[in-house]
Amino acid sequence: MQLDKAKKRIAKQVKKGFHGYPLVSLEYFGNTPDSATEVVISFTEEEGAEPQKQSFVSSGDAREDETIQSTLLKVIERAGAKTVTEVDGVSIFPS
Repeated sequence: MQLDKAKKRIAKQVKKGFHGYPLVSLEYFGNTPDSATEVVISFTEEEGAEPQKQSFVSSGDAREDETIQSTLLKVIERAGAKTVTEVDGVSIFPS
């Protein structure tokens, strides 16, 4: 799948807002606000449930990694997520 297509499909899901559970959340991490070397995807089955987390690491920017973006989209689709959220920007790794 092309990078732009995967990113647009994820963004479309995020723009829909909250529609219930299951919920998938994406958060990007990096050493600087300009480059995300890791993305953590959290899956929450129902309200109050403990989220299941998985992370993907990239040698470059994970937001521009076609394999990672395509994988995130597949996880969202296979989970049957009714809600997809994304933390804005890049969270800085704690020092």
